[in-house]
Amino acid sequence: MKATINKDLLPMKAHYFLYNAGTAPVVPLMSPLAIQLGYSPVVVGTMYTILPIVGLLAKPLFGYIADRYHRHRFLFLGGQLLTAVAFFMILFVPAAEKPQFHCHAGVSNIRYCSNYPKDAKQNLETYYGNRTLSCNMNCQMAPAMWDIVCQYWRPVNGSRNQASNCEANRSKALINFTTYISARDIIEEESLDGGKCLNFLIPHDQGILESQNVTLYCPKDKVMFQPSCQMDCNERYLKELLPESTMINTSSAMAMPEFWFFFGMLIISWIGMAVVVSIGDAICFGILGDRHHLYGKQRLFGSLGWGIFALLAGLLVDAMSQEGSSERNYTIIFWMTLIIMGFDMLASTKLKHTQTHMSANILKDVGQMFLSVRCVVFFLWCVAIGLCTALIWNFLLIYLGDLAKEHGTDFINTLEGLVMSIQCFGGELPFFFMSGWILKRIGHVNAMSLVLFGFGVRFLLYSMLQNPWYILPIELLNGLTFGLFYATMASYASIVAPPGTEATMQSLVGAIFEGVGVSIGSQIGGQLFSAVSGRTTFEIFSIGAFIVFIIHVLVQMYLKRKGPDENGKGRSSTASASASATPDCQPSTKNNDEFTDVDLT
Repeated sequence: MKATINKDLLPMKAHYFLYNAGTAPVVPLMSPLAIQLGYSPVVVGTMYTILPIVGLLAKPLFGYIADRYHRHRFLFLGGQLLTAVAFFMILFVPAAEKPQFHCHAGVSNIRYCSNYPKDAKQNLETYYGNRTLSCNMNCQMAPAMWDIVCQYWRPVNGSRNQASNCEANRSKALINFTTYISARDIIEEESLDGGKCLNFLIPHDQGILESQNVTLYCPKDKVMFQPSCQMDCNERYLKELLPESTMINTSSAMAMPEFWFFFGMLIISWIGMAVVVSIGDAICFGILGDRHHLYGKQRLFGSLGWGIFALLAGLLVDAMSQEGSSERNYTIIFWMTLIIMGFDMLASTKLKHTQTHMSANILKDVGQMFLSVRCVVFFLWCVAIGLCTALIWNFLLIYLGDLAKEHGTDFINTLEGLVMSIQCFGGELPFFFMSGWILKRIGHVNAMSLVLFGFGVRFLLYSMLQNPWYILPIELLNGLTFGLFYATMASYASIVAPPGTEATMQSLVGAIFEGVGVSIGSQIGGQLFSAVSGRTTFEIFSIGAFIVFIIHVLVQMYLKRKGPDENGKGRSSTASASASATPDCQPSTKNNDEFTDVDLT
């Protein structure tokens, strides 16, 4: 046995490592960041419905341009630059202004300065009249604020202060209490920036803190300003009139310039990533030539980079965030992305790729793929996998955060980093490494069915979680549901692509997966998360995955009995090749015996 290293593939390995290392800190955390900025799960689901559609349009377009005008390298580097800059600009997106708790000049009030209807004060007075509303407040705290709480927020029974309980809470970054507001006690005034603010005066300074009735007393010589609070008065009308008092709904977000800046940067970054991923895979298969089975050994370096830097990002975010605070400091992840993507561009300039095959009519050649029943089934499989993947990409960390709050778990970002690291090191990396062997032994079609079954099991286990830390062993299944899936999808697409259409075909398959599957899955996931719960959503998706698995197996059994496509462009040229072993909507490539040597390429 001999060991060889192909130096021409080293820049490709470096690209996969650096690109995934650069996107790992930001991509998984965009959903939690959007929630922290104040947007509801429905808004997040809507964004992640549109983003894959952007990819659906961008991937085939830029893939076609790359094949038609032979601009693979230029578009590849341009996509990396676009991705890095767009993600970095998200650092400057302001959070939605939240209600503020003021304690000054002997008066306590809740201050609301976000955009609201001009007649909001009159509408509240008309709707609620003399009613007093009970509102739950969850506010950020600082040491000076705790001084006022511990010294002046006295129980109604007359004792001097909160004694030991309050002193023990000083290390906490949040305070939870209940207060009361009346629509008749609202003062509207101008803010410093020229806008309008509503001040809800607290009658008699009464509230509830740690199950005790307390007077929220504010000394005249002290000022207590809590700049970030969540206010929930359990009143639907109030939420609709002042949506930012809870979470921003879709209609409110549409009217906010900061939302469009945030969403716009996400769209630009998604276009950049769509170009890099699709053209990058086409370049990789172009360098590999007939050695398709070695793709997984290149792509596993991406899993390595993702796993290392996802964990590192989680640790750094936790370290830089205030202890006990529900809000995370994400600044470091944007700098990581900018710097690492710069190194990725440098490594990518060393790639040696020249397109040797030409297509006289790219659109016609690729369009004929839709005449093959087996290729259409493959495309539908990509859609189904996209539906499932959307739930993991966009809502798994939100679900994990909900479980952490229920269970009282700290270091949530560290746990999220561990989740992504196990997904990569324990799941993707070994499956990418063995993907060539697996596909040769069981075939592409059987691998497709296995991936669907893996999603069913994975979602079922998620729905049974109680302690969020128990999610870690479940993430080993990511090797099956993403590692094997991605190797199968990319390899199949490369094999069935007509000569000269490699980038277009990779882009088309990626667009179907993300633009159709992930887009629909994001919308369904967002609606279900808001309508039912995260746990129930995973239960529903688990049942759906098992149903699609059974349908896929039955359809493939029927197609195998039916034989080769009559309308497809190509046939399997090897008589012994079964439908489950070789893609048969295009003549198969020559059979390579990749296991005779220890190949380190």
